[in-house]
Amino acid sequence: MPRITPIFAAVALAAAAGACAPTVATQGFQAIDAKPQDVVAGTDTRETVLARLGSPSTTSTFEPESVWYYLTQTTERYTYNKPQVSQRTVTEITFDKADGKVAAVRTLSLADGREVAMERRETPTRGRQLTILEQLLGNVGRGQLPRTEDDVPGQRRPD
Repeated sequence: MPRITPIFAAVALAAAAGACAPTVATQGFQAIDAKPQDVVAGTDTRETVLARLGSPSTTSTFEPESVWYYLTQTTERYTYNKPQVSQRTVTEITFDKADGKVAAVRTLSLADGREVAMERRETPTRGRQLTILEQLLGNVGRGQLPRTEDDVPGQRRPD
């Protein structure tokens, strides 16, 4: 009976443990020197926020100069499974329209989000559905237009 050496057992255990570790990916805004949560309402302005954090991930659709969003998302993926979002942070910075100072800073997490259920049903279209044979043999027997020697685009073919 073959004997398993301790080194082989340690390598096999490390390989098995490494296969179970998730692949972690971070998308969106990455805080290097300052975090969006460190912005102070009433003292910071658009210029200081832009200098400290850089351009926002996105802006408000209806008030692009008044509301900025900084988005960060971390996903984990195990082997061939779909990636699962493990952490999400959305920081909303609202500016005062009159003087451009920060009016409010609000941070939302993954728990604040809502799952939107998409409808899986399809809208039926008019007409009838073709069977596989009708699709394969649908053009059999339909002749093509006769070819002529002087096929010039935009010209009528003689009858």
